[in-house]
Amino acid sequence: MSLVAEAFVTQIAAAEPWPQNAVLYQPLKEEQILLSDNAACLAVQAFLQMCNLPVQVVCRANAEYMSPSGKVPFIHVGNQVVSELGPIVQFVKAKGHSLSDGLDEVQKAEMKAYMELVNNMLLTAELYLQWCDDATVQEITHPRYGSPYPWPLNRILAYQKQYEVQRKMKAIGWGNKSLDQVLEEVDQCCEALSQRLGTQLYFFNKKPTELDALVFGHLFTILTTQLISDELSVKVKGYSNLTAFCRRIEQHYFEDSGTDLKIGLSSQSESAAPKLL
Repeated sequence: MSLVAEAFVTQIAAAEPWPQNAVLYQPLKEEQILLSDNAACLAVQAFLQMCNLPVQVVCRANAEYMSPSGKVPFIHVGNQVVSELGPIVQFVKAKGHSLSDGLDEVQKAEMKAYMELVNNMLLTAELYLQWCDDATVQEITHPRYGSPYPWPLNRILAYQKQYEVQRKMKAIGWGNKSLDQVLEEVDQCCEALSQRLGTQLYFFNKKPTELDALVFGHLFTILTTQLISDELSVKVKGYSNLTAFCRRIEQHYFEDSGTDLKIGLSSQSESAAPKLL
């Protein structure tokens, strides 16, 4: 199929109504998924909930390798497969659903800038903690990442992923950062988000945008994930309006819809993270 024909087919598929059998794929919830992946998956779930679009969450051990981009989550809608929040937002918009249509151009630019801030700071900090902090790597990351696979494949895949992420950290100047420096980056990001949110319900106006979904995905996951220490979550808890924001979205878009938000990320697969109080 030519590129023109493929683009035409994609355009037609995007214009079709949202089906009831849409599926979101992510890694195994209890024993495999890591902090950064869970944040990304939760952000997409929140976005779809905010758009009032039904989706079934399916956990697969090989979700990362099933994804067209090699990143989770990805959605299967009709005959289309789309991965990661940005492309999913665009795909959903093509179907006539948008959370940011009410924003003017200045607000849209500001929203994108804050989304870049979250990805550059919070996501990078999560990856650093997972793959560059020795204690976390040995006690949580390697056992969880390799859990679905037999030895020695579990070790090989974990070390390959670690090498890949550490190389990225060095390329963006995070390779030589200390944990304290990384936590300071998180604090600065939270401060900027807290100031932008203020006393509002959402970051822009009275309705959520994709920024709200992205921030919720990362902050809620940080707040409810059991790690070796609570240093990361303590940074977020220092901003009461951000924790209230997370609780508000959890209640409105997940508890009221009966969606299970148990995360259970720790070195013990059977442990369950508490909900926000």
